[in-house]
Amino acid sequence: MITKMNHYIIRDAYRYKTIYFKFNFMKNITKLTKFLIIFLLLFSGHLSAQFNLCDENGFNYTTGQPCVNTIVTSVPFLRIIPDARGGGMGDNRLTLSPDANSIFTNSSQLAFVDRRLGFSGTHTPWLRALGLKDVWLRTFAGYMGIDKLQTIGFSFRHFSLGEISFTDPYGQPLGVDRPFETDIALSYNRQLGERFAGGITLKYIYSKLANGQTIDNETIIPGRSVAGDISFTYKVPISNITEFTLGTAITNLGSKIRYTDNGIGDFIPTNLGIGGGFRFTLSDDFWIHTALDINRLLAPTPPGGNPYSQENAGGGDPSIPDYKEQSVIAAALRSFGDAPGGFNEEIRENTYSLGAEVHYKFATFRLGHFNEHKTKGNRKFFTLGAGFNYKKYMAFDISYLTTLTNQRHPLDRTVRFSLLVNFMEVK
Repeated sequence: MITKMNHYIIRDAYRYKTIYFKFNFMKNITKLTKFLIIFLLLFSGHLSAQFNLCDENGFNYTTGQPCVNTIVTSVPFLRIIPDARGGGMGDNRLTLSPDANSIFTNSSQLAFVDRRLGFSGTHTPWLRALGLKDVWLRTFAGYMGIDKLQTIGFSFRHFSLGEISFTDPYGQPLGVDRPFETDIALSYNRQLGERFAGGITLKYIYSKLANGQTIDNETIIPGRSVAGDISFTYKVPISNITEFTLGTAITNLGSKIRYTDNGIGDFIPTNLGIGGGFRFTLSDDFWIHTALDINRLLAPTPPGGNPYSQENAGGGDPSIPDYKEQSVIAAALRSFGDAPGGFNEEIRENTYSLGAEVHYKFATFRLGHFNEHKTKGNRKFFTLGAGFNYKKYMAFDISYLTTLTNQRHPLDRTVRFSLLVNFMEVK
């Protein structure tokens, strides 16, 4: 029996040219997993919510509880914290002391670096708990000081989905491809005062998930987007040993991304982050840092009820929900008040990252917790991390993540690695 919800999902899958993939479940579980990842990345922006069970205010008709109403965007890899240092602190990164990886979350921190030149490389295995060995995220980042007030940062990020063999509905091979997503970024950061700094970042995003595959004369093309970040950092000395840092950043504010010439553009994961952190410097070789980051997507929340109803899709093309037709800026501004469940649902869209690190001489130990509401993704996990450094010239960091729910995280029970190298101390 096809429910009303299934009808719309099937209709969407047909409209956006779902790629068919023939598999034997027991023998091809790895291929199936990769295919599902690509399917979700490519078409998740078009799948409808379970509106047949939910009223216009986002509550289940039967139980009266809030419905699952996750905000879905394309290229979600842009929100991944790539380095093991932030990863060991529950994906907490906005107020950490600056290094090359600051460009990914709060580039304004780079204005406070105490070296002229620095680089970082990271490697993050992905879905290892499911047996995938060729799905991973790698990054390279660096910075260069122009003078003691200005710093330029740059980064390259590459997310590989491994090797995929495509077939048509009849099982005939259509070729082998290696889908991937990547972005290149350049930032400029400047101290605007002794304790205040700002930064801007421009990035180019390229998403090649099923390039060249053709279904019903519709060819899937690589998705492309241009985006920018703006960030600020303010440092407040509280005592001789205590400093408070406030960091905020709007990241990935950019154009929608399309995977077919006639397809609907999907929002990229524009994010607002606000963080606060305390650093207690007990000696030159001993300090403690604790921090809390709050993040939320500045993208539209799916409406309550049927997204294709006259009320929710009557403002333009009736086959497209109105929330998908908003401009990027309008969607970002409205994202603070568009949840069908009102203020309570808006609060549920925030994620919280709490972390701490203790540094003594050449070693650092980290602990973190990440929390997301069960109706908005339900990611809940603890992290552990450690780092080893040679003075301030080189550091090697590792982190480990374990989930707190039955829902598996892509990094569950996975170790990720980062290497930092710095040169030329600024006096």
